Amino acid sequence: MLSAISEELDLWLDKENDITDGYEYESEFMQVSRNINRILLSKSLGDVSCNRNKKKLQTCFGALEVNKLHVLCQHTGKFGISAKLQEIICLLAHDHVFEESENLLREFLGLEISAKQIQRISEYYGQELEELESNYQEQEEASDRKQPEVPVVSQTSEEPVYVMVDGSMIFTREAKWKEIKVGRIYSGSSRVRVQENRTLVTDSLYVCTLGDHKAFFKKFEPYVEPYRRKIFISDGAKWIWNWVEDFYGDSVQILDFYHAAEKLSAYATLAYKDVVERREWLEQQKQRLKADEVENVLRDLIKTSEKITDTTESGKALNDVIRYYTNNCERMKYGSFIKKGYLIGSGAVESAHRNVIQQRLKMSGQRWSMDGAQRIANIRAYRKSNRWKSVIDQIKMAA
Repeated sequence: MLSAISEELDLWLDKENDITDGYEYESEFMQVSRNINRILLSKSLGDVSCNRNKKKLQTCFGALEVNKLHVLCQHTGKFGISAKLQEIICLLAHDHVFEESENLLREFLGLEISAKQIQRISEYYGQELEELESNYQEQEEASDRKQPEVPVVSQTSEEPVYVMVDGSMIFTREAKWKEIKVGRIYSGSSRVRVQENRTLVTDSLYVCTLGDHKAFFKKFEPYVEPYRRKIFISDGAKWIWNWVEDFYGDSVQILDFYHAAEKLSAYATLAYKDVVERREWLEQQKQRLKADEVENVLRDLIKTSEKITDTTESGKALNDVIRYYTNNCERMKYGSFIKKGYLIGSGAVESAHRNVIQQRLKMSGQRWSMDGAQRIANIRAYRKSNRWKSVIDQIKMAA
């Protein structure tokens, strides 16, 4: 072993003085380091040249022959790739297209692993995470059975916990544009002020489902159940509020303020042609909403609707605002919510769609299989939820 390492070092020493470019110098040294590490790992595995009980294993340092009984062969039966390298592949694939992951492995580790193999490995463990989610659901349905405990964002029952749900579209092979639903949960204490008018949520739990709302809620509910002080913030989607009313009717329910204001703005754009007048009217209504005057705003809107024709564009927009506010009036006590220190916007779940879903699953030209999209979404949700250890655990449990 020492002679092999010495030979690598001698080769490096012979050529290092001839290298005049810093980039080339470090690149060459990285290759020497990989070669030496490969020698060290190979020698640590022992001589298996005459051993029939051996297998070829792809490791972070290249392909090596390994005794099947060696600890390095654990968790490698399905892919013939070391557990650590499988983790690195999942890390790359959750953030980069499979072809780019192939290029990155080649560039930084000197390994040749095809994009197809990277896809197979990452989607396999994405499916394993889906099975883990099923265990959480079984725990809800049969509490007498011992199942893995769902992670929580708060250990105290008195802390308010925000629950937000929203959907966005991705393109699939089977169903064309398909809605993927995302749930985000975080505690009030996880909000950190980073600027005067900007806060950052440091810890969240994310759940993703490429399916109907029933499948999503079945997956999401185990994460929602542990908390006493739940605060739901959402837009006016009926499928969300119907679920909240049916199962968490005593929780705090807040209609996203910006959606409420957006409805007013759509009407004002048609009703007020003067930009200054329109801006002043909108600002006045928003201030009234934040002063718990939603009933007064609604009453004024209804009076206005009596004076205009329903068939006009502005009349239709006005009736849309009235309907929206009437259906959500109790969720629009913004002044009271603000006094209690509650958020009144659902921007956190909208950013979740961008960060968890769209940055990977909605790239130019992508057409996902339904299963593939769900599996990669699972890996991204676990990564963004600081639950990467669960991915490693799945790799360690593999045959």
